[in-house]
Amino acid sequence: MAAATLALAVPGTAYAAHGFLVIDGVAHRDPSGCFPLGDFVPPAVSNHTDAIAEVHSGPDCTGQVTWLIYPGETYHPNGSRSVFVF
Repeated sequence: MAAATLALAVPGTAYAAHGFLVIDGVAHRDPSGCFPLGDFVPPAVSNHTDAIAEVHSGPDCTGQVTWLIYPGETYHPNGSRSVFVF
C-alpha cells in the first residue's frame, strides 16, 4: 500500500536534456527524443546539453548506434541518419 501511495504522490515527469543540441546549424533547446539528420555535407552535431546523444545509422533512431556524443563534443556523423537524446 505504501508503494502505491508513493507512486501516486510522485507524478512521472518527462525528462529533457538541459541546454542545446545543434544539428546542422539549427539549435534545439532542451532536446528530448529523436532528431533527423539533414542533408548537410558533412553533417555536424554539437552537444551543448547535460546528456549523451546517440547517433543512429537509420532514420527515426533505428538501426545501430554508431557513436555517442558526450556533452561538450561535436561529431560529424557521415552516413548516419538520426540522433537520440536521453
